[in-house]
Amino acid sequence: MGEAPVGCMQGEVGSDSKIHIMNDDGEIVSMDHYLTTDDQLPPDSKDEWNGIINDDWLPITQSRRGTSWTATFHLLCSGIGIQTLSLPLAFMYLGWFWGSLCLSVAFVWQLYTIGLLMSLHESVPGARFSRYLQLSIAAFGVKLGKLLAIFPVMYLSGGTCVMFIITGGGTMKLFYQLLCEDCSSKHPLTTTEWFLVFIFMAILVSLFCPNLNSVALVSLLGAIMAVGYCTILWIMFLAKGKIDNVVYDPSEAVTSESGRVRSIFTAFGIIAVAFRGHNVVLEIQGTMPSTPNRSSYKFMSKAVIASYLIIAMCFFPIAIVGYWAFGNKFPINGGLLTAITRTLNYHTSKPVLGLIYVQVIISCVTAFQIYSMVVYDNLERVYASKARQECSKLIRMGIRIFFGGLTFFISVTFPFLPSLALLIGGISLHLTFGYPCLMWIAIKKPPMKSVKWWLNLGLGCLGIGLSLLVVVGAVWNLVCRGLDANFFHPR
Repeated sequence: MGEAPVGCMQGEVGSDSKIHIMNDDGEIVSMDHYLTTDDQLPPDSKDEWNGIINDDWLPITQSRRGTSWTATFHLLCSGIGIQTLSLPLAFMYLGWFWGSLCLSVAFVWQLYTIGLLMSLHESVPGARFSRYLQLSIAAFGVKLGKLLAIFPVMYLSGGTCVMFIITGGGTMKLFYQLLCEDCSSKHPLTTTEWFLVFIFMAILVSLFCPNLNSVALVSLLGAIMAVGYCTILWIMFLAKGKIDNVVYDPSEAVTSESGRVRSIFTAFGIIAVAFRGHNVVLEIQGTMPSTPNRSSYKFMSKAVIASYLIIAMCFFPIAIVGYWAFGNKFPINGGLLTAITRTLNYHTSKPVLGLIYVQVIISCVTAFQIYSMVVYDNLERVYASKARQECSKLIRMGIRIFFGGLTFFISVTFPFLPSLALLIGGISLHLTFGYPCLMWIAIKKPPMKSVKWWLNLGLGCLGIGLSLLVVVGAVWNLVCRGLDANFFHPR
């Protein structure tokens, strides 16, 4: 499968220059090119097939008019999710000190790998790696790069969209039940039908967003909703105080030695999986313009600093206040959303609870647009390479509807996937904590055994080891607790 080009304009518009393009074999090749703007090109020349897929044909790089603001919206929308609400459970297993330490280390670690990805985006002069897969191929070669990245990237993007359907559809059902407790309807919508309502909304929005940059306002709405429900939850728990007879002793949460080890593995996984979105960082940076005087790195750096300050203000209060309020009685499944629904339902006003549900639903619909764009980009690239032309609006619409139908089918077939969240997240965790460090070594080629070489090699190996550790812990949990595999029967 041919890879999308990574050519980037360098130099002044309208001057002779060379561009660097990734060919179908994953090699960076240089060629003479007369640089012009899109407005200067005759209409037919934009769509003329020359053996290389035009970046302007694909949804991720179709528009490079992004700014630090739009990137901040994308990062917030994609970086805060429902998994954040399970962070107090990690504290329940680790305690105050180790929980705070592990969360802080993970936050700094993943922020460092984001910095590496940003620096590698334009690491080859004249080229831009606007997709995680392209960077992996440039670092490890065609065969190994595809082997290491194509499955986890597509699996993570598609799997995350399925999780959005299950979470968003399930929350829609809770919202309806909250509003219609006394409704006399004898035939309320089933969970499957709520999944269908959710995916209909998500695909409808995607039809009005042809490229990643066009999702900016949607991402802004999603960012506001995600930050909103996190903030409301921790403030509400702080205001209501602790539950009765709260205990903060990890040794009492799990009594057996084997259970204690298993709970530590689980805690590591909960914290690690909470940090998401690294598989779309390069794509977000790819929506920004880049010139010799001001590279996209500068725009992206501002966005990362702003967004992760806000993310920290969501993650740490949720983890600390949630554990403070519940201690060892924090619900094992469902996170704070379950806690507020079951434990504090009668002490929370309907408007507040309804507002939280609405924010979760909107957050899922909006984040769906960002993660699904990676899949759309790959599917459109396959079509363009076969048809030798850009996708028409009808084909683009068909791709989105097809993906929506596929993810809906998977969500109905495997509605228990949230119970496998740690296993699913652990399999692709190296994309966040491991691969960026190893790709930096492969591309930058620092002096062997230098400080940077040892640091990135160590973090890369630790990231892969963490991924294996989380997978082992998740499988261990399944063996000990079992799995309620309700195939085709969403509840």
